[in-house]
Amino acid sequence: MSKIAFLFPGQGAQSVGMAQALCESLPAARELFDRAAGVLGYDLASLCFNGPAEELDSTVRSQPALFVSSLAALESLRAQTPDVVLSCEATAGLSLGEYTALVFAGVMEFEDGLRLVQTRGTAMQQAADATPSGMVSILGLDKAKVEALCAEARENDILEIANLLCPGNIAVSGENAACERAAELAPKLGAMKAVPLAVAGAFHTKIMQSAVAKLAQALADVPMKRPEIPVISNVDAQPHDDPEEIRDLLVRQVVSPVRWEDSMRYLLAGGYNQFYEIGPGRVLRGLLKRIDRAANCESVSA
Repeated sequence: MSKIAFLFPGQGAQSVGMAQALCESLPAARELFDRAAGVLGYDLASLCFNGPAEELDSTVRSQPALFVSSLAALESLRAQTPDVVLSCEATAGLSLGEYTALVFAGVMEFEDGLRLVQTRGTAMQQAADATPSGMVSILGLDKAKVEALCAEARENDILEIANLLCPGNIAVSGENAACERAAELAPKLGAMKAVPLAVAGAFHTKIMQSAVAKLAQALADVPMKRPEIPVISNVDAQPHDDPEEIRDLLVRQVVSPVRWEDSMRYLLAGGYNQFYEIGPGRVLRGLLKRIDRAANCESVSA
């Protein structure tokens, strides 16, 4: 008997052309983009379909784009195999994807979730603009060695673990000079590779602190219900039922490491054996295979 969980991607999964085929073939997907345009005040569909890539990749645009595209992909799955959607028993999303998961789980309405994502993207972009910073993916080191790398490369700058994705894949975030030192030092400490990420700033670190108050205010204004199915939090890799607790965790998520590997291990330990990655890209499927090679994950692309 399959025990089903849905996974929703985060920033970095976007690409020009995403969701175009869905919107051309599925009225429910097109409707989401039409509703999004009314909330955002610009033509999100045109940006997703046609770019330019530089604008789509910006934090303030990519977060709403991925949120809506992933929910459009969900509508595709609902149209093709409604029983799969009805049978889903848990969900998780990577960083931004947690908002998509919460909308799917009935915690908030689509428009409210989109407004939150727009506020979050804008606040994170402003925080990044205030402090030139970035992220580096460290491949081939465990958490203890990445912590040692941060301690050595940090000097007087901010440099912290940001994403614990899967064994041997941990991203660090910090000020640009510290990121450069980390990338240079990593191979000397045994890393296979250090890859600078194409992101606007040091997400999931204290550099994002200025985004906290704006996001907290926006979250306070949004009606929330108890989730219909468990939603695994990025902050502590656990599900939470209380809307106030969910609000608090979403605020903390901006400045806390994403515990994705722990979240997947929580689901695997709970007997989940059929996963669906819903939205652009196939990053989450790859991470899950690194965590458990036997895990079955299907992609429902946008």
